[in-house]
Amino acid sequence: VRLPPAGAWCTPWEITFFEGKQPLITVKDILVGEVWLAGGQSNMQMPLKGFPGCCVENGLDEAIAAHRMDGVRMFNVPMKQEMEPQEWCGGRWMNTSCFTDVMEFSATAWFFASQLRNALHVPVGIVNIAYGGTRVEGWLPREILETYPDVSLDPKEMEKLTDYHRPMLTYNAMFVPAHHYTVKGIIWYQGCSNVGAHAQYADRLATMVGHWRKELDLGEIPFYMVEIAPYRYNDQTNATAGALLREAQQEAARIIPRSGLVSTNDLVDEFEQFNIHPRKKSAVGHRLCYMALNKTYGYPNVCCEGPHFSKWQAKGNEAWISCDRLDMGICRNYDIRGFEVAGEDRVFYPADKVWLHWQTNEVVVSSEKVAAPVAVRYGFRDFLPGTLIGGNQLPAFPFRTDRWEE
Repeated sequence: VRLPPAGAWCTPWEITFFEGKQPLITVKDILVGEVWLAGGQSNMQMPLKGFPGCCVENGLDEAIAAHRMDGVRMFNVPMKQEMEPQEWCGGRWMNTSCFTDVMEFSATAWFFASQLRNALHVPVGIVNIAYGGTRVEGWLPREILETYPDVSLDPKEMEKLTDYHRPMLTYNAMFVPAHHYTVKGIIWYQGCSNVGAHAQYADRLATMVGHWRKELDLGEIPFYMVEIAPYRYNDQTNATAGALLREAQQEAARIIPRSGLVSTNDLVDEFEQFNIHPRKKSAVGHRLCYMALNKTYGYPNVCCEGPHFSKWQAKGNEAWISCDRLDMGICRNYDIRGFEVAGEDRVFYPADKVWLHWQTNEVVVSSEKVAAPVAVRYGFRDFLPGTLIGGNQLPAFPFRTDRWEE
């Protein structure tokens, strides 16, 4: 049923369906407002109550206090997989009146929605289709996947895979039933399961977004994604598989129209280096909200992106680094960590001296072990959190100036 647009309002509505003059059913407790689709893998799925062995910072306190936040609702599409596209799914809309319901809300999506509700003063709903561990190939249809030589849709071959690594099945069971719903945009947190397959990730994610937009039939709606957080994918401290996937996410943000990427490089602590589900979900949701406010709702004064590497030059034993998207400049000039420098031998050493040339907002980096820098990296390892921030405390995006690994 398509209804004419109505003004957003936090007072619940009722809709009665008639056959002729005979009322058939009345649907109650309806809010009119902004609805966003939330997708991805476990870091979007992760509820406010947390996972076993992985907590959400202040998650239970947030759930208990949520009754004060009228006008936020969430629909969790059940985690299922199907070989054929499905038109229906179970599930129900949950509100904030019962804290045990709120405990099941996606933490990232909750912090996004509640912040957006406060900023816009309108109801915000989330349709959550996240499924832990899924690869981007799990969210694509058969006709696209059949063009990928490294993907098999043979049921016997798929059965051998871990359930969340199977292509197509979550698309059929979770996206297809939701695709007729009217949404304002999409928030997306996924990528860890594609680590090691970074070369094709940006193109496949862009293909997914294009296909989803076509199926939703709502035009080029916004697509805002979250950078995968620092994590040790193996025991090697210098490994870069995760960094290469983050680089692919930045490329995806460049090639997908009306998209954006928020960084999480600063949202992990040292003890979380082997925790794929870092606990600081409030900042992730809030950063997605800043992006929506800036790029979707017309508040350009809301800073929504941290510094992006622009260019660099060597001056003696120093590397001078320039960034763009500096809405509020560089907002840290002391204890800047996360930089590495390499010379002709291509061996990277941690920068032992980093300072901000505040007159030009250039970061100056050097190492006693590198007499003449030929390459600089920032946060470009599986686990190397950095401390360089721009406006609104938003972190600089990891980068490298070399192309020694592909």
